[in-house]
Amino acid sequence: MYVKNTKEILDKANANYYGVGAFNINNLEFLQAIIDAAIEKRAPVIVETSEGAMFYAGNGDFRKGARVLAEMVMEFAKDAPIPVALHLDHGHDVEHVMAAIQAGYSSVMIDASAKPYKENVKITAEVVRIAHAANISVEAELGRLVGIEDNVSVLERDATLVDPSEAKDFVERTGVDFLAPAIGTSHGAFKFKGEAKLDFDRLKKVKEITKMPLVLHGASTVLPRYVEKANKYGAKIEGAKGVPYNILRESVKYGINKINTDTDLRVAFLAELRKALYDDVSQIDPRKLFKPAMKAIKEVVMERIDVLGSTGKY
Repeated sequence: MYVKNTKEILDKANANYYGVGAFNINNLEFLQAIIDAAIEKRAPVIVETSEGAMFYAGNGDFRKGARVLAEMVMEFAKDAPIPVALHLDHGHDVEHVMAAIQAGYSSVMIDASAKPYKENVKITAEVVRIAHAANISVEAELGRLVGIEDNVSVLERDATLVDPSEAKDFVERTGVDFLAPAIGTSHGAFKFKGEAKLDFDRLKKVKEITKMPLVLHGASTVLPRYVEKANKYGAKIEGAKGVPYNILRESVKYGINKINTDTDLRVAFLAELRKALYDDVSQIDPRKLFKPAMKAIKEVVMERIDVLGSTGKY
């Protein structure tokens, strides 16, 4: 059940107060595990690729990579009894966004958040015009992703997090379908030095103003059990911290409907792959080494689907 427009999935989530997991892939193994998990949970799912994934899949040719990834996702999604969307995550370059649109992605993110506000509006509005003509929905971002720390001043926070007063103007002037407001998360495995903190008051204001599906970037939990296992078998990722499940539940409660996950999948996959390589040093079949790693991804995805409240929604 391939959904042509991601907006269909997120509008339903917005109307019924639950979150939908958006999971990044680079290869076939990640895709299979994610879709298997969503089918078992009877949940809608959004598969995401970064610009880097497009280059990787196309062996340096991002246009080819976009086509390869789209065909792969469509092939697995067409027989799935759940809706599967394909989204371009953080499209900083308009050329890459156009490649995803031409390849048949369900939605694209144009991320011009690092540019001045007026330029962000102009670039986003143009992408929306082109994407909507192809029945493809668009995500954009306001603010910058930085983990909130205790020693950051109010002025510094206001300079980097979303300004709710701009959100309504931005949505009306660009016509975006869903918005990623920066409320205190960051990318990677080291999101916070202290306890995780998100600005829920800011989130509530943005939701009240826009009433549209909202997106949480940098939302991986960085599960300790996989960090510990990875380190046990040779990794060096001590001190990694992510967004705990209770905070993810709160974010959904206050209006988040799309929750991005990448780091959690990578850490789980590599932890189990390292263990498999250690346990069976004579194994030369990568498929057998990948099996426990794929199982770990599936378990992570299923857990997050439960946390976000989308289990059984299809």
